[in-house]
Amino acid sequence: MPAPREAPWRHFVETVQRGARVPFSEHWDVFRRSNQNPGDREGPPIAWWPDEAVREHSNLLALQRECGLASYEELHRFSVEHHEAFWAAVLRRLGIVFDREPDRILAPADGVKRPRWLVGAELNITRSCFSAPADRTAILFGREDGTVDRLSYGHLEREVDRFAGGLRARGFQPGDGVALYMPMTPECVIAYLGTIRAGCRALSIADSFSAEELHRRIEIVGARVVVTQFAYRRGGRKIELYGKVREAAARFAEPPIAIVVAAQTLEAEDVRWDEFLAADEPAGVPFSAGPDHVTNVLFSSGTTGTPKAIPWTQLSPLKVGMDAHCHQDVHPDDVVCWPTNIGWMMGPWLVYASLLNRATMALYEGSPAGAGFTTFVRESGVTILGVVPSIVRNWRASQSVDAGSWPAVRLFSSTGEASSAEEYLWLMSRADYRAPVIEYLGGTEISGGHLTGTVLQPASPATFSTPALGVDVVILGESHAAVFEGEMGELFLIPPALGLSQELLNRDHDAVYYDGCPPGPMGELLRRHGDHLSRIGMGYFKAQGRADDTMNLGGIKVSSIELERVVNDHPAVRESAAVAIQVGGEGAEQLVLFVVLESGTSEVGLKKTLAEAISAHLNPLFKVRDVVAVETLPRTESNKIMRRSLRANYAPGR
Repeated sequence: MPAPREAPWRHFVETVQRGARVPFSEHWDVFRRSNQNPGDREGPPIAWWPDEAVREHSNLLALQRECGLASYEELHRFSVEHHEAFWAAVLRRLGIVFDREPDRILAPADGVKRPRWLVGAELNITRSCFSAPADRTAILFGREDGTVDRLSYGHLEREVDRFAGGLRARGFQPGDGVALYMPMTPECVIAYLGTIRAGCRALSIADSFSAEELHRRIEIVGARVVVTQFAYRRGGRKIELYGKVREAAARFAEPPIAIVVAAQTLEAEDVRWDEFLAADEPAGVPFSAGPDHVTNVLFSSGTTGTPKAIPWTQLSPLKVGMDAHCHQDVHPDDVVCWPTNIGWMMGPWLVYASLLNRATMALYEGSPAGAGFTTFVRESGVTILGVVPSIVRNWRASQSVDAGSWPAVRLFSSTGEASSAEEYLWLMSRADYRAPVIEYLGGTEISGGHLTGTVLQPASPATFSTPALGVDVVILGESHAAVFEGEMGELFLIPPALGLSQELLNRDHDAVYYDGCPPGPMGELLRRHGDHLSRIGMGYFKAQGRADDTMNLGGIKVSSIELERVVNDHPAVRESAAVAIQVGGEGAEQLVLFVVLESGTSEVGLKKTLAEAISAHLNPLFKVRDVVAVETLPRTESNKIMRRSLRANYAPGR
C-alpha cells in the first residue's frame, strides 16, 4: 500500500494515464499538497515508481541477479568493492570484442591514482560498436524540413571503414590528430568512429566556436586535418562553418587541410567528403592497441583561460556503455535521442551509449527548441530522450509539447546543469508519468556520471538516487567531516574507478584533481570534482551547483542554485543566474541577479520583490545589490551557465 502522502498523487497519476487532461498547474498543486506532510515515509517527494514490468525488463535487475545479489544497494557496494568481478560481468553483457583478452581487469600500478585496467588486453573499441545485426537501424537522422534518413549498422560500418581507409591512404598514422568541427550528423559519427578505427585521435570541437577558439584547440593538441560541413540550417538560419575553418587554418604556418561535407567552392588543398572516402572495397584491419591508447581529446569549457585538454582512451567508452546500460537502461530495441554536439562529452557519449548497447541513435540537424524536433521525437519512436534544463524550460514556455505528445518515451535523462522540480514534473507529464527522469551528473574527465538514478528506484524530480555503479563518493562539509541528511557539502571521488582520467594534455593532472584534497573519513585518498550536493534523505541527493559557484552572503554560505530556484519561481522570470561580486575587487560579496524575463514583463520593481522572496524563503541576511535583465544567459557547450563571465562583465556602480 502507498504511504499516506503518496496516495493522492498516485491516484492523480492514474487519472492522467486514463486520459484526463487538466492544466499542469493542477498537476503541480496536487504534487505539492501530497508531499506537504512527511507522513510515514521520509525522503524527497516521489513522482514515479517502477512497476514489476519495468523492474523485470531492466538491465540492472538482470545484472544484479547475475552477480547473485539481493538488492540494488548490494550491487552498488559490490561494484566499488569488487571491481574485477563487477567489470567482468559488465564486459560480458556489453559483448566487448578483444583482439587479446585481458590477463586481469585491474592491477594497481602507481597507487589508486594510476591503476592499470584490462592488463594485457588489445582491442579497437569501434569493433564492439557493430555487434548488432547488419540490417538493424543504427542512425535515424532528422532535418528541420521533416525528412528522415536511416542508416543500418552494416551501412554505417562500411562508411566508417571507408573513412579509416581514406586516412590511411593519405599517410595518417596512429596517434595523429583529426579535428571534428561539425554538427552531430551521420557524417560526424562516421568521421569520429573512422578516426578511432584507424588508430588516430579525434579532437572534439563544438561547431559554435569562433575561428579563434577553433585555432586554439587545434594548436593545443595538433591536427593535420579538420572535418567540417560547408554549412547547415538551424532554427531557420544558415550556419556557415567552412569559412571559419579557413580563417583558423590561415593562422598556422602549416595549415591543416579540410575535409568538407556538402562542399561548394573549396580552396585548392581542401577535399570534398566523397572524394576523401576510400573506395568501397574490403576494409583493412582496424588498428589494435592497449586500453590506454588515446582515441579522443575533449576540451573543458574554457570559461577561465585556456581549456583543459582531456584525453579519452579505449577505457572511456566502457564507462559510457555501462552507464547507459545500467542507469539509462538502454536495450537493443531502444531509440536514443539526446540533442548534443561532438564538442560536448555527450556527443561521443551518445555514440557509444547507443552502439555498444546495439540500440538506434536518433540525431536531429536543427534546433531542438522548435516544433520540428518534438515531432521528430514522436514520429521516430524515441524511447529514451536526453535533455538539458534550458531546453525543458523553452518547451514549457513555448507550449510546443502537449501532454501525451511522446507515447513511446519510457525514460528521460538530464545533465548539464541543476534542474527544477516543477519543470521536471512538467516534463514527466508530457509522457503521462510513465517515464522517470534519470538525473545524470559527472564530467568529461570521468567519462560519464558519478551521481545518477535508476529504473529500480523511485524518481523524485530534480534529485539523484544513487552514486553511479563503479564509482564511490563522499560528501564533506567545511570541517571535512561527512555531511548528514539536510546538510550540504562538496563531493569527492574515491578512486580507483574505471573511466577516471589519469592525465591532462596541457595541465598538471595531479595538481588539478588531487593536490589539497582532504583525506576521506576512513583515510582514503580523495579526488576533487567540484560539485556541491545536499543529502535529502532516503539516500537521495540534490545538486547545489559547482563548489566555485558558492558565495558568502552576510557571513553565510549559499549556492547559486539555491538562490536561482527562488528567483525562477517569480512569474516574470524565465531563468536566472546568481553571482557574487566584490565592488572594486575587495570587501564583502554582494549578490547580483541576472534574469531572462518572460515575454511582455518588465524588471520594474523586480529587485524589491525578488529580495523579499529570497528573504522569506532563504535568509533575510541575503541582500540583493542589483537585478540585471539580459536577453540570454551565456552558456558553455555543455549548457552550464557561465557565471564567471557574468561576474567579469558586470559593471559596478549601476
